[in-house]
Amino acid sequence: MDDAGRGSARGSVRLEQFREWVRAEFGPRMEHATPANVREFLDRAHAEIAPVERHRRIVIDEPATSYEEILRDFFSHVLEMPRDEAIIALWMLALEISFAGVHEQWADRFERLFQGTEEGG
Repeated sequence: MDDAGRGSARGSVRLEQFREWVRAEFGPRMEHATPANVREFLDRAHAEIAPVERHRRIVIDEPATSYEEILRDFFSHVLEMPRDEAIIALWMLALEISFAGVHEQWADRFERLFQGTEEGG
């Protein structure tokens, strides 16, 4: 991505380009992935793939009223996406969900570890 010198993806990103981003960020087998750098990568990748103009007003027009509706809408849109875009969108969602679970698991462990201390409650 831009800040890592790997080029700009304004608009459509090809799967091979995305693979290069991932491998450059996390290593060939994702051995350097952590909840923190996954979050940073996903934030940068979303900004590169679907940039928002900074001085433009953002209008939220979301008819969905529940998380389930948002998921149904996302997955129905993925079915209409070009192949590479669909794979990237699903991969990024899976990565986010997986590492969010790891983050929550460690947060729970640390919370239990520090229970009863002055700062831990």
